[in-house]
Amino acid sequence: MTPAPRDRWPEIKGRNFPFAVYWSKDFMVQLYAEPNDIVRLSVCRTCLGNDGHWIDGISWEELQDIKDGVGYGSNDAIEVYPRIGDVVNVANMRHLWVLPSELDFIWRRSSTT
Repeated sequence: MTPAPRDRWPEIKGRNFPFAVYWSKDFMVQLYAEPNDIVRLSVCRTCLGNDGHWIDGISWEELQDIKDGVGYGSNDAIEVYPRIGDVVNVANMRHLWVLPSELDFIWRRSSTT
């Protein structure tokens, strides 16, 4: 992932603006500061389909590599599936919320000697 110069950032609508944008051959990642020292990674592919929308289908492995590639490899992150009344689905984007501290409920590799 490579930091994108400010003049290459996409047009942002709304109140919340990213503090950084990263690009690769396949992905664009916008980083947003959220409450409680959480960083949101909004991820989309760089290719558009015939319908003019970003191509869908981002794997878990790709999201993990993206999180690592923008500097958050040492942090836990979550992807949220909201209750039905709060679903907003206007683009083929995935969102990861990078947390400032470790989660207690996820599996960890145990070290054995």
